[in-house]
Amino acid sequence: MPNSPLVLSILIPVYNEQSYLARIVERVMAASVPGNLQKEIIIVNDASKDQTSLVIQELCRKYHEISAFEQPVNMGKGAAIRRAIQEMTGQFAIIQDADLEYDPNDYQTVLKPLVEGLTDVVYGSRFATREMRRIVHYHHKLGNLFLTHLSNWMTGLDLTDMETCYKAFRSELVKSIPLRSNRFGIEPELTAKLAKRGAVFYEVPISYHGRNYNDGKKIGWKDGISAIWTIFKYRLIDDCYDEQNSKNVLQKLNHVQNKLKQIGKIISAYCGTQIIEMGSGEGLISRYLPQRKKLTLTASNSADLRILENQFEGNQTTDVQKLDPYSETEVESIAEKRKYDTVVLYNIPNNKEERKKFFFRIKKLLQPGGKVLLVLPQYRILSCYLEKESQDDIRYSQKEVKTFLIDCGYKIVTQRSFDFSSFLLRFFNFTLLRKRNVRKIQLKIYNSLLPWVAALEHCLPLPGADMFIAAEPDDSDH
Repeated sequence: MPNSPLVLSILIPVYNEQSYLARIVERVMAASVPGNLQKEIIIVNDASKDQTSLVIQELCRKYHEISAFEQPVNMGKGAAIRRAIQEMTGQFAIIQDADLEYDPNDYQTVLKPLVEGLTDVVYGSRFATREMRRIVHYHHKLGNLFLTHLSNWMTGLDLTDMETCYKAFRSELVKSIPLRSNRFGIEPELTAKLAKRGAVFYEVPISYHGRNYNDGKKIGWKDGISAIWTIFKYRLIDDCYDEQNSKNVLQKLNHVQNKLKQIGKIISAYCGTQIIEMGSGEGLISRYLPQRKKLTLTASNSADLRILENQFEGNQTTDVQKLDPYSETEVESIAEKRKYDTVVLYNIPNNKEERKKFFFRIKKLLQPGGKVLLVLPQYRILSCYLEKESQDDIRYSQKEVKTFLIDCGYKIVTQRSFDFSSFLLRFFNFTLLRKRNVRKIQLKIYNSLLPWVAALEHCLPLPGADMFIAAEPDDSDH
């Protein structure tokens, strides 16, 4: 139903909380939330040894909004949150501890920027300005601040409270991130991976009624050491995309920062003043495209659209449009509003007939004298096993691309190979060793060497894993 309310998933990991769980659930149910959100409560019992299971059973009978799940053995808060994320169905989610330290009355404050579409993630800070707070153990606060500053140093964020329980986010974003930590390392891990995904963060002040160890507080000094290790680990490891995604290799190789900069630089040299990028995804290359008179970014799914809108909010030269490049209706709708002198493409149809229709539609977006700029993978010998299984990831030859562009009524302005570093990396891993993936240390080396190798490409005719082609409609026969 188009007017059906959105759902907020409230994730409650539980371990030995028979004394507090019922009270916190009552507060969660009573708390107001912004907009027309409906509540769904996901309780994950982490193999509690007290009467928590009985309390959960009684709560499930009382509130139909609750879905409860049992962990077979005690694995920790992080594992319970992973299970809750797996089971949730809402469009938005917030983590709620099962004690009384965090007040659900803060949901309005925490969720408002998220529901209004201003951000992807909101952290409720215990240390930002607020009306009142309970005085808690000084060394515990000092430890939190140390971990927050260390995390900020590694991620480039400017949080005041990385360790906060109140983390709210768009569900589709966090569901696409693999989480590994079983215990309290989940806090820095989530932060690091959301930052690497380019998520937009907001932070709001919340109230905090901290408890001490006599009240049942579970985090200890070993968890602090584990958090430090986690912060360093995910600074070095780019493990922020779902490993089950068949395009994982492409994500790793093509989301390396220096590669993105190189692509943006190559494209920018041929861009005009009014540019449309078709298939912007999460905007990884978009941020390196020139912003002149107008830059239009496009995506076909709501998740990418929301990320793009958040990244470029308030930018007067950049707008975000929903566009399926294979939909004639949607392409024509944009063409009626504006013509562009540059169309940027990273994917083309595999089917020849669909390809001709596709490039005919592209012409409708172009001003007279406008150009189509293509960045495509080349050399099929470089394909990995996962790419060969996928129907979408096809590598081309320059001759093949040139031929079909001419057949579709275009003339070539320029074409070149680039990214010799990736050529070597792929050839070594996928062609010679027949590996399914690349090692993370290889990606780090690749990212470091890429600028130097790119400089050689201007002097030497080196093969590259990718090609760049600039073409324009050939109107010589008309």
